Amino acid sequence: MQRLYQQEGRYLLGVALRIVRDRALAEDVLHDAFLNIWTRAASFDPSRGAARGWIFTVVRHTALNRLRALQHEVNAGDDLEELADHHEPAVQAPEWQADLGRLEDCLGQLSEAKRASIVYAYVDGCTHTEIAERLKAPLGSVKAWIKRGLAALRECIG
Repeated sequence: MQRLYQQEGRYLLGVALRIVRDRALAEDVLHDAFLNIWTRAASFDPSRGAARGWIFTVVRHTALNRLRALQHEVNAGDDLEELADHHEPAVQAPEWQADLGRLEDCLGQLSEAKRASIVYAYVDGCTHTEIAERLKAPLGSVKAWIKRGLAALRECIG
């Protein structure tokens, strides 16, 4: 687990930060996600995809679940936009800014369909079915766009 955290921790924290937009909360999410990964490791099925993808999915779902739980705790009279203004920016460190800039450049090189599919999946946390509905495209096309788009991003980022 320590090796996994050292190799993927900053990327996983980035996923959580993009969703919850609060560093302390993202760190809590990452901790909870690693506990889930540890306790549910036996449920991982390599025939369904790569371990890395499963791990990122666990982090994303943990972050989304935490957001949902927090939204239920907010009083009906509270303005969510006002609460969001008090959160620190998701990306502060210069090295994160450089990585984000490179990612944005690489995303800009993708077709609109691939870019939208990836953003819906990894930023908005949508399922493939939800993405297909949003883009009014066949489910198989959405899956292919995500797979090919991620391959292109890996190649572009290096």
